[in-house]
Amino acid sequence: MDDLKKWAEIEKAAAEKRRELVLQGPAVDKRVSSVGGLPSAIYTLTLLNYLEVSQCPSLTEIHEDIQHLTNLQSLILCRNKLASIPNVIGNLKSLKVLDLSVNNLRVLPEGITQLKELNTLNVSCNNLELLPEGLSQCTKLSTINISKNRITGFPADFYSERLDLLSSLVASDNSLEELSGDIHLLSALKVLDLSNNKLSEIPSDLSDCPKLKEINFKGNKLNDKRLEKMVNGCQTKSILDYLRGKGKGRQGEDGGDADGGRNADKKKRQQQRKKKEKVADEQDEVEELNKMVVRVLHVSDTSTALTVQLSAEVKDVRPYLVCCVVRGMNLKSGNALKRFLVAQTKLHDDMCGKRTIATIATHDVQLLKGPLMYDVKPPTQLKIVPLGRKEMTAIELIRHLQLEADELRKQKKRQNVTGLHKYLQLLQGKALYPCLVDAEGHVISFPPITNSEKTKIRKTTKELFLEVTSATSLQTCKDVMDALIVKMAELNKFTAEHREEAGSDGEEGGQPEPAASSETSSELIVQQVRTVDQDGNLKVVYPSKTDFSKDIGNLTVIW
Repeated sequence: MDDLKKWAEIEKAAAEKRRELVLQGPAVDKRVSSVGGLPSAIYTLTLLNYLEVSQCPSLTEIHEDIQHLTNLQSLILCRNKLASIPNVIGNLKSLKVLDLSVNNLRVLPEGITQLKELNTLNVSCNNLELLPEGLSQCTKLSTINISKNRITGFPADFYSERLDLLSSLVASDNSLEELSGDIHLLSALKVLDLSNNKLSEIPSDLSDCPKLKEINFKGNKLNDKRLEKMVNGCQTKSILDYLRGKGKGRQGEDGGDADGGRNADKKKRQQQRKKKEKVADEQDEVEELNKMVVRVLHVSDTSTALTVQLSAEVKDVRPYLVCCVVRGMNLKSGNALKRFLVAQTKLHDDMCGKRTIATIATHDVQLLKGPLMYDVKPPTQLKIVPLGRKEMTAIELIRHLQLEADELRKQKKRQNVTGLHKYLQLLQGKALYPCLVDAEGHVISFPPITNSEKTKIRKTTKELFLEVTSATSLQTCKDVMDALIVKMAELNKFTAEHREEAGSDGEEGGQPEPAASSETSSELIVQQVRTVDQDGNLKVVYPSKTDFSKDIGNLTVIW
């Protein structure tokens, strides 16, 4: 029987019905080594949609009971010493992201070909010599990374029109000897990296890939020395133009009455390619115009990342919280700040069910002192400087809001109410109130009522700390945060495209400044924030790769 005392993370995940579990690093590896693998209890967490077990050299196999985790959308098993993956992985019908990189795999199970929802496959840095037949059945694949293996060729069915969403194929540092001319059937391909392989030819048909923007064939000894020189120093367009011309040259060499039919077919294909290219270019132009870009910065990429610790007591009050930091949001131009606040209010009224389902709070990162603590306090001890007010206790704030609401009801001027009185009933009967506290002990947020004037965002705010809390579920927090960031991306794009004078909405009576003459980038950078319990065990990191999972056609998320 597994000693669950050694696996507090699993016990808590089960008790709290968590959707995410991350086990990584030396401490976990030591426990894996002592029990000879993962405890069987992990395979009973059937609510999980994100499971990561990484950086555990003692982990050499995964039990077949993994098939019970049918709600998994992301399975991250990188940087271990896995020698095999059970074929029953094909039963994880909801799986979208599979990362088996940096292990000791020699073969992949055929079950992978049954993952119909899979969009990202990373098996780089293993000892694979071939890929399973049938990958073309994974019709939603958009990204494949098989770099740094020993693969000599692609399966026969790989070059398939069924893979019409495959946009990135990275197969560098393998032993590939041939690239089929059928590569042009991968119509969505934008990135192709076949560097450091054993290719001697690049088929001219590659130039028929209508969306191809980035190719890398460096480190291959090509028969065509001019082409070899080009792949080491020229841009993609020049290489594709050369391949296209080479294809035309072959057509001329094949001339003659006997080959008239072949030439006619070639000409027809070229016409079809030009038509596809024109359509693809037009689509790319529209996509480029409408594109919103969100770049995710991982916790490990910065030494100044904020963390939030959860006290045990919040479990019975308002237990769910996700946070992140957003950079690149332009609040200075024109009415940008006002538009953002209006959008937040609309999310509160609609998706958040007038704060009954979830509550959003925003802060200026420069005014925060981390690390932060999500805690509870008695109403008489919770002190905050509410937005637009002086410092008071929570009980005093509630009393003020009730008096204001009563007075306004008497005057029948409800349209002038601040709006906060509508949320007072959400705290009825609570002996303790939730709050987010900074490192100096200042309460910066009191959900679902208000946040602090001390960390209020302004036009000059360059980095925003976002928090979403809920008494409903962790997934609710994530869904609201997803929607908030998508809305921010939309607003930022609008601001970049519509030049306005800074300060034109008159905040703080500042003098208007001329709009920037150069085009402003609308890209948002989202810094992950880890939420941990009092023992430092990870509760949630946002965003993870299962977030932003809903199809948003004009949103590009760069991980």
